[in-house]
Amino acid sequence: MKAWRKLFALAATLAAVIFVSANLLLNYLNESESGRPHRVEINRLALQIKQNGFGNVDLSQCKFVYNIAQFDEEFYDFDGDYSIREINGELYRFDYRAKNNSVNSQIIIAVNVILSVMFALVFGILFYVHSKILRPFERLTNVPYELSKGNLTSPVKESKSRFFGRFLWGIDLLRENIEQQKQRELELQKEKKTLLLSLSHDIKTPLSAIKLYSKALSKNLYKDTEKQYETAEKINAKADEIECYVSRIITASREDFLSLDVENGEFYLSDLVQNIAAYYTEKLELVKTEFVVGEYRNCLIFGDLNRAVEVLQNVIENAIKYGDGKQIEIMFPENDEGVLISIINDGCTLDKSELPHIFESFHRGTNSENIQGSGLGLYICRQLMHKMNGEIFAAIDGKFITVTAVFGRA
Repeated sequence: MKAWRKLFALAATLAAVIFVSANLLLNYLNESESGRPHRVEINRLALQIKQNGFGNVDLSQCKFVYNIAQFDEEFYDFDGDYSIREINGELYRFDYRAKNNSVNSQIIIAVNVILSVMFALVFGILFYVHSKILRPFERLTNVPYELSKGNLTSPVKESKSRFFGRFLWGIDLLRENIEQQKQRELELQKEKKTLLLSLSHDIKTPLSAIKLYSKALSKNLYKDTEKQYETAEKINAKADEIECYVSRIITASREDFLSLDVENGEFYLSDLVQNIAAYYTEKLELVKTEFVVGEYRNCLIFGDLNRAVEVLQNVIENAIKYGDGKQIEIMFPENDEGVLISIINDGCTLDKSELPHIFESFHRGTNSENIQGSGLGLYICRQLMHKMNGEIFAAIDGKFITVTAVFGRA
C-alpha cells in the first residue's frame, strides 16, 4: 500500500502542475494578444490623417477606435483608454475600447472546468480501485499464509465486491473443504488405527494356536497319524484366518486413503473439450509438442464435469511424461453405447504385459525409472470413471498407446 500512496501523491502533484501550467499559459496568451488589434487600427487611421487630413477619416469600419480628438484644453482629462500620436505637427488622441476579453475568459473557465472534471474522474477511479480492489485484496494477503500453517478455523469475511465477492466466497469454500478433508483424514486415520489395533489383537489368537500346534508337532506329542493330520489342518485353518486379517489390513491401507466425491449430473461434451484445450494448447506449445483435437459431435454427457476434466488431465499428464514429446491427440471414436474420448501419444515404452496393471494403485511400470510419480494417477481415473458409471481402458499399438475414457450419454 505504500507504493499505492506514493503513486497517488505523484498523480496529485502532476495534476496540480498541469492545472497551474495550463492557466499560466492561457493568461500569457491572452495578455500577449490583448493589445495588438487596436494598435493596428490606430496606425492605419494615423496614416489616413497624414495622407488625407483629419476631416476625411472614416471610423465606421473600426472595431476598437471610436473617437479621434485634436489637441485642446481637455486633451488629457479623458478617463477612457487612449493613445496620443503626433501627425503633421499636431497631437491627436485616439480613443479606443480595449479588446473584449470575455471570450478568452470563457475559454479559460472552460479549460479549468474540463481539467477539474478530468482530474476528479482520474482521482475518483484511483479511489475506487483503492477501496474496491486493493483494500479487499490486502485483507487476503495473510489468508494463504494462515492456510499453509493449518489455521482453518477462521472464516474469510464475505464481501459484496463485484471483483472479490466470488473470489472471497471461493477462498472460504476452499478453507471449508480443506478443513473437512482434514477432519475426514483424522477420522480415517483414527478408524485405521482402531482397525489395525483390532486386527493385530485378532491375529494374536490364531498365531498363538499355530505356535502351540507346531510346538506339539515338533515334540512329537501326537503319536496318532490321524491326530497329526488333524493338527496340520488346524494350523492351515489358522493361517488362512491370519491371511484374511492381513488382506483386510492391505485393503484398508490401499482403498480407503482417497476421498473421491463425485456430483453426477449432465454437461456438454464441448464444455469438457474446451476446458482441456484451453489449458493444454498453450502448455504443449511451449514444450514444442503438437496438440491435436479431433472433430466431435456435441452431446450431453452423464457425469461430473470437474471430475471428467481431472480424468483427462491425469491421462494427458501421463502422455507428456512418458511420451516422446512429438504429438498428443484427442480423438472421439464413434460409439452408439457411449461417448468415447481417446488420448493418443507416440513413444510408448511400456511392455504389453504390464498393461492390465497400470490402473492399479501404486503400480508403476518399468518405463517409469527416473520419472517422478506416485502410481496413483490412472488408479484415480478408474475410480472416478466408475463413480460416473463410465469406464477407462488402454491399448498399445507399436509405439502408440491409447487411453480411452467411456462416458455414458445423458
